[in-house]
Amino acid sequence: MDPYKLVLAPMEGVVDHTMRDLLTRVGGYDRCVTEFVRVVDRQLPTRVFYRACPELLTGGKTPAGTPVYVQLLGGNPLYMALNAQVLERLGAPGIDINFGCPSKTVNNSDGGSVLLREPQRVHDIVQAVRAAVSPQIPVTAKIRLGFKDSSLLADITQGIQAAGASEMCIHARTKQHGYLPPAYWAEIGKVKPHLHLPVIANGEIWSVADAIQARTESGCVDLMLGRGALSFPDLAVAIRARLAGEAYTPLSWAQVLPLVVQYATELEARAPQYAASFIKQWFTYLRRQYPEAETLFQHIKRMKLPGEIKTAIIA
Repeated sequence: MDPYKLVLAPMEGVVDHTMRDLLTRVGGYDRCVTEFVRVVDRQLPTRVFYRACPELLTGGKTPAGTPVYVQLLGGNPLYMALNAQVLERLGAPGIDINFGCPSKTVNNSDGGSVLLREPQRVHDIVQAVRAAVSPQIPVTAKIRLGFKDSSLLADITQGIQAAGASEMCIHARTKQHGYLPPAYWAEIGKVKPHLHLPVIANGEIWSVADAIQARTESGCVDLMLGRGALSFPDLAVAIRARLAGEAYTPLSWAQVLPLVVQYATELEARAPQYAASFIKQWFTYLRRQYPEAETLFQHIKRMKLPGEIKTAIIA
């Protein structure tokens, strides 16, 4: 079996440093990527990067020792490059560039997947960031199949490669697809044979079976896990066991529940104004995997206070 990587996806408003800590403690991940840092027309102060990636204060790794790349989002090559230099000074293990966010707000502000309509701009941004930092700092790109369709995918991927990216991750849907199933992993397989840089497949990987199918159809050995990791907290461990031909029993709800309590406790202390919505958001994923989570979600879904929710979870 060739070596492979499993990467925890950047999910805006979901996978913050608390969630990265929890999921990398469960294990199976080679790397995480932060939520995006929005770059417009200036060099951002260091506090912005520390807020997005507190792991920069501990060597750029989660407490479990998993490296965390910081993701930048923006359409101006100069300012993307300047902020990449800040990240290098702060000790970021790697820099990822977001060309995949389908949010209308982000796209209307010249960021995310809207840039996929212009392969040359994608190339120029990657090239500027690559040139701005030391050669040993990985510069990666996360894209989708395209904006409206995948007709420009070959141009986009060839441009990213020519710009000197270390690797790229392809979410196997277009902007127009959003997050609606299915994912079109085979579309990745059409361009991968023409690329020499590592390619990571992403999108709609909820189970071990999905992971195997995504690898087969995309031709990629490396995978990025997003919503599936929130639904199935030990999905990366389960995938590794299957690929190694080992038996594995997934975590039970009784084993997952302490993680939920820890998450609620930390959010209540750190961000009480958002804690209730974030906790309930995780439950919307967990209930896909665990019937017990569905029952508990129905009990807490109208609760407003994080302390009240935590008490209900523990009861």
